[in-house]
Amino acid sequence: MLDFLCVFSYDPEGTVGQDAIPPSPTLSSEEFLQFKRKAATIVEEYFCTDDVAATANELRELRVPCYHYYFVKKLVSVAMDRHDREKEMAAVLLSSLYGDVVDRPQLYKGFCKLTESCDDLSVDTPDAVNILAVFVARAIVDDMLPPAFLAKQGACLPDGCKGAEVLRRAEKGYLSVPHHGEIVLRRWGGSKRITVEEAKARISDILEEYLGSGDRSEALRCIRDLKIPFFHHDVVKRALVLAVERGGAAEGHILDLLKSASEEGVINESQIAKGFDRLIDSVDDLALDVPNARCLLKSVIHKASSEGWLCASGLKPFPPEPKKTSEVADAAVREFKSKAVSIIKEYFMTGDIMEVVSRLEAENGSCCSSFNAIFVQRLINAAMDRKSRDKEMASVLLSALCLPPEDVVAGFQLLIEAAEDAALDNPAIVEDLTMFFARSVVDEVIAPSDLEAMEEDAGRVKADGSTGVLALRNARALLSAKLSSERILRCWGGGGSGKAGWELDEVKDMISKLLQEYDCGGDIREACRRIKDLGMPFFHHEVVKKALVAIIEMRGKDERLWGLLRECYGRGLITPNQMTKGFERVADGVEDLALDVPDAGKQFGCCVERAREEGWLDASFSVARPGQPVSNGVCS
Repeated sequence: MLDFLCVFSYDPEGTVGQDAIPPSPTLSSEEFLQFKRKAATIVEEYFCTDDVAATANELRELRVPCYHYYFVKKLVSVAMDRHDREKEMAAVLLSSLYGDVVDRPQLYKGFCKLTESCDDLSVDTPDAVNILAVFVARAIVDDMLPPAFLAKQGACLPDGCKGAEVLRRAEKGYLSVPHHGEIVLRRWGGSKRITVEEAKARISDILEEYLGSGDRSEALRCIRDLKIPFFHHDVVKRALVLAVERGGAAEGHILDLLKSASEEGVINESQIAKGFDRLIDSVDDLALDVPNARCLLKSVIHKASSEGWLCASGLKPFPPEPKKTSEVADAAVREFKSKAVSIIKEYFMTGDIMEVVSRLEAENGSCCSSFNAIFVQRLINAAMDRKSRDKEMASVLLSALCLPPEDVVAGFQLLIEAAEDAALDNPAIVEDLTMFFARSVVDEVIAPSDLEAMEEDAGRVKADGSTGVLALRNARALLSAKLSSERILRCWGGGGSGKAGWELDEVKDMISKLLQEYDCGGDIREACRRIKDLGMPFFHHEVVKKALVAIIEMRGKDERLWGLLRECYGRGLITPNQMTKGFERVADGVEDLALDVPDAGKQFGCCVERAREEGWLDASFSVARPGQPVSNGVCS
């Protein structure tokens, strides 16, 4: 009866304006209070017994799935005030319940409620912000919450509240650090159960052994012994991948195994459907290795459905088929590659960055991502065959172009794919790629997380000791060393500028001094000359950033610095890309700036509006951030 009542929207605890959050059901206050009491009892019993299966059954028997978000909130809030053992138990229980008992919208809403009530939780638990940040990070690492939760929920919280601090700390303190997955999983002493990576490895071993021996009962026993029913969807997905990749007899054995697992209750219906859905989502990636993967998977789904152990109508629809490259597109790619080689050769002879920017914009006016990736690949390949001076020039150009990070990553992936062949001509390719990858992170061309993701992707398709994997691994190790930035900037004899001996901090200090001297009455032509003499056009966004910060601190009254930016832009000394990048950097740090200048957000909005009027920024430039009095960069 209660399930039938869970239809309309009434929320005794208040609704949340979030599309991903389900509407609250129509239940009387007494019925809701009854659920809360039972949920509290279940939580307390779980901390005493540590019985995941019994807890799942008790929650399921309450037959009010539309209030499971409250159970999530209760479980975490109780665990926050206890020892690390109970915190780890709570995280394990959430991972076990997710998908089978508690669906994603309810879990999402539960964490929304937790961040909203963090101010209240802090009264009883002084360290509530840090503890809840770990729970949020753990939920993202365990694939229960999407990473977008941080931004979406942050936009719903008032600036300065503890819930917003939770989200910031989860992102910057836990999810942005190297090896964050392992750190978060071990934060409370580690799970008594195996980690996600260990589980994936064991599942692969079980399936390989099954295909070799054909012993179905042994395979099912091993799957049971893993004791990870909430992760059985990965068994299904990996089994299906093997069926599609190997076909023939292997496909028949896999289907027999999954059918038996379903009939014997080893893998439940929802986990089977989830495994199929996951492969449907990634079928185009699988098609890179198995061109007819889509057709083969549809055939497997039809067979499973006809055998009665899969409900095909409940699965996700297949994504649209990617368009095949036409002969015209192939000709365009070949033409661009030829012109890219010409642009790069000319750059190594002249060192004229502005000419490269101009020609690249002319040849790739639509900013095609694949063309950008090809240019990155050709640039690095050409530099690796040359001297250290040219390698330094290539890194400087890569930073100056301000290409989208995803395009640069795509170019690096092209290099990794061809690394084995390139190694025949360049024995030092591992060292060269290592330095280019590390240098791109130091120059903020890509983020450290991009490097980590590239290594994970390469590890799935390349051997552990392959050239590309080694280069990525070495680059991450190099970046983790003390004072690595300075060493990387000097790796080819430069400092990122062609001025040997300059460190990044020295350049920043020189920019600060020249701006201060000009602001105190210096000559505008002298200031422009000194900026040009830095020889770092790719770093002119630092000039923009420091000038904007000074203007904001002066409440917009510093017309001299604004005039300097106008002069630099008019002379072409500061390019549109560098101007935009400088504004973006200030936008990212405006919350920290607001600690010293309370109305920094408003002042920055005025600067953006004025820059648009000057023609420095594109109309699409947006600086909206949670809690700032700025809407799309317009002064409020």
